[in-house]
Amino acid sequence: MREAIAEFVDYLRIDRGLAQNTIDAYSRDLRDFSDFLRGRGIEAFSEASRQDVVDYISFMLRERGLARTTVSRKLSSVRGLFRFLVVDRGLEVDPAANIDLPKPAERLPKVLSVEQCIRLLETPDRTDPQGLRDAAMIGMLYACGLRVSELVDLQLHEVHLGEGFVQTVGKGGKERIVPIAPLAVGLVRRYLREARPELAKHPGEDGLFLTRLGRTFSRGGFWARLKEYVRLAGLPEDTSPHTLRHSFATHLLSGGADLRAIQEMLGHEHLQTTEVYTHVSTEDLRRAYDETHPRSK
Repeated sequence: MREAIAEFVDYLRIDRGLAQNTIDAYSRDLRDFSDFLRGRGIEAFSEASRQDVVDYISFMLRERGLARTTVSRKLSSVRGLFRFLVVDRGLEVDPAANIDLPKPAERLPKVLSVEQCIRLLETPDRTDPQGLRDAAMIGMLYACGLRVSELVDLQLHEVHLGEGFVQTVGKGGKERIVPIAPLAVGLVRRYLREARPELAKHPGEDGLFLTRLGRTFSRGGFWARLKEYVRLAGLPEDTSPHTLRHSFATHLLSGGADLRAIQEMLGHEHLQTTEVYTHVSTEDLRRAYDETHPRSK
């Protein structure tokens, strides 16, 4: 295998004119691959199988914990070597052909615990009109799973507190109806009674949640206020309005809600989009088991 690597390195230097640093990287990668094969009793690249290449990738990712960028580079070196051996040295089968890195694990959305959501909800000063408004807005995000754009765009006529639901227009202009939890209903009622009259400075303004200037919020304007409450509540810095939407769905699912009902409330077009919360919920249950159940030790 040393001879095959040396011939390939000469090809890279002479025929392709690659820089020495690049050639050195190829050499290190291929020596690493050859050491892996020797550990399996393989003494020639011609004896390597497709499974050997797949196992080498798995070994680098799982046992050595290398970054995907590093593994990708090493796989590229292995591919280059086998292409050279097929074209220039008559190797009959390329075991690295059409092998790609496995797709990265799906990134699960971050969620807050129920206790963290309650702590965030209790952070605004409800004796102040703006604080009461902010508590009502946070309550609506968590109780209804709204997107921040849907929250700031809510109009008075779209909120039906007596019936306990809100009408909202989501992506693609699709209207949906979402139930409002009693806690949020109480906060919005109190906001409408005690705070909104003080904030409403323009006759005919139909926006539900108003700034101190009497206008509806921008997405960024509300997000800035939420960040301050996140800081005061001692929550993770990357907590965002969408974190509350994820938390809403995860907590509903953990409580036994039907997945299709959650899909409707979130306004997802495809059920597969909502199914990610089943993985989040499973992760939460596994973590709770590992931390508390005596048989997990």
